[in-house]
Amino acid sequence: MSTADQAVSVSRYSSVTEDKSAGATYTPKLLADFVAKQIVQGVGKLSGKGTLRILDPAVGHGELLVSLLEQLPSQRALKLEVYGFETDLNALNIAAERLQKKFPLVSFHFESVSFLDYVLENFGIHDYGDLFSPSVPEAYDLIIANPPYVRTQILGAKQAKLLASQFGLSGRLDLYYAFILGMSRVLKPKGVAGLIVSNRFMTTKSGASIRQAIFDRFNIRHAWDFGDTKLFEAAVLPAVLLVEGKNGHSDVKPAFSTIYETKNQETDEASNPIEALSKKGIIKINDGRRFHVQHGKLHTNDTPDGVWRVATEAVDSWLKKVNSHTWGTFRDIGKIRVGVKTCADKVFIRKDWENLSLEDRPELLKPLTTHHIAHRFKPRELAQKTEILYPHEIAQGRRRAVNLDNYPQSQAYLEKYRDTLEGRKYVIESGREWYEIWVPQDPSSWDQPKLVFRDIAEEPTFWIDLSGSVVNGDCYWLICEKIDQTDLLWLACAVGNSTFIEKFYDLSFNNKLYAGRRRFITQYVEKFPIPDPYSHLGQKIINLAKQVYDCSPSPEAEQLVEKLDALVWGALTGDEEG
Repeated sequence: MSTADQAVSVSRYSSVTEDKSAGATYTPKLLADFVAKQIVQGVGKLSGKGTLRILDPAVGHGELLVSLLEQLPSQRALKLEVYGFETDLNALNIAAERLQKKFPLVSFHFESVSFLDYVLENFGIHDYGDLFSPSVPEAYDLIIANPPYVRTQILGAKQAKLLASQFGLSGRLDLYYAFILGMSRVLKPKGVAGLIVSNRFMTTKSGASIRQAIFDRFNIRHAWDFGDTKLFEAAVLPAVLLVEGKNGHSDVKPAFSTIYETKNQETDEASNPIEALSKKGIIKINDGRRFHVQHGKLHTNDTPDGVWRVATEAVDSWLKKVNSHTWGTFRDIGKIRVGVKTCADKVFIRKDWENLSLEDRPELLKPLTTHHIAHRFKPRELAQKTEILYPHEIAQGRRRAVNLDNYPQSQAYLEKYRDTLEGRKYVIESGREWYEIWVPQDPSSWDQPKLVFRDIAEEPTFWIDLSGSVVNGDCYWLICEKIDQTDLLWLACAVGNSTFIEKFYDLSFNNKLYAGRRRFITQYVEKFPIPDPYSHLGQKIINLAKQVYDCSPSPEAEQLVEKLDALVWGALTGDEEG
């Protein structure tokens, strides 16, 4: 089988819709013009003679090439050769007709094949080329691209693994990761590329390998995080990278700009998010939305695979001050875990167990914490409580499935759904019992005091669970590694619910979804700072957090929360509220 035969083409995903499987997200004109302008400015003064080779590895309807060719200076002595790849033949025909009509003097070379197939066939799995290829094609001076976004879940595990091995990637990946690495193989050392990608890779754990690879294979000039500007009709949070080939001249630290929606009062105005990026501060655009625009240097915590954030003198100074007041982090309290995942919720999780007769009701029911009871400090109390049938226990220090013979009512209930549960082939194939929960976590931990928090929320929502409940997979949870240090959970709860942590999160990670919602996942929360719990201020915070819990919900609790917020600011910055 040739290298090309092994390649993962973007048109080979039969289990999803055609557009979704191909990652088709066509570029809006406003963004296409922005990327083209950055490329033209980045390349500098073009030579009046010779040939300029241009590539778009995922042509679509040709919007990016139109924008780039419109902005390139008109020089008849400079020959333009444009190359493009597109697996959607209909889209490619539209683009070819459009471009040839608009730019009759340009030489176009389009192929209805996958760019990844082309790279692997001509350059091999490694960068030095395929020994069986007759010749290695000439590289490109300019690349403009909006590669397809197709995540691991849609690629399928087998194809994702193949893709990762072909392009030297690890962990969860997206198809555009491979496109980025493919483009690094065909860009000239002094060439310039403008790439539109999802911003997910900048801040997620799964993006570490591609962050490392980008630094290894390109000189980054500027990165723009377009956040929740909604430039695409699809639910894509885009980013733009302006890079040049790896040419040994990488002394200049890359610039980094971000734009995210805010509710703060504007300091300036612009017609649209692109124009807003030419300014800084809080910018109001014509449709009434306001955006916080920041410009600085790209900071990665001094490691090439580190999370990307904006580094400015003010930001770095503030984070340094916080660090000087930090005693430890949430990770020092204990391991953060996601909740249980049954992969058959309709069987295991119900609100109506009480409707069953006492003779039919399973013995293995436990209260279940879900995001529906999420509330700061103390969970909501619902009239109809959710419970989970939890068939796991600890024996001799190890987790195991219970013996159903000892729980006849649970056994009878589960037997009714045996076909459904045995349909979870991965459970059986992993050597587990057919009635087990897929991710049960630690049965011995549920009775301990827990800090629980929501995964996605506009405001951080942390609360203490003292009910011994099982935590569902829509939340994360934390117990103390040392059982005699449970006061640390109250301290963490106060920090987690503070306006301080919102600022810390935004300056350290800045992974926001639409409408200002943040992702509170392990890789971020475990880095949240906590002040000295044994200091006078630390003890005041702990005691006040317990008071808030005891009197919630009430107007008194709301007043105490404001006081607690100021104490957290004081403990971690030396100031009150900033």
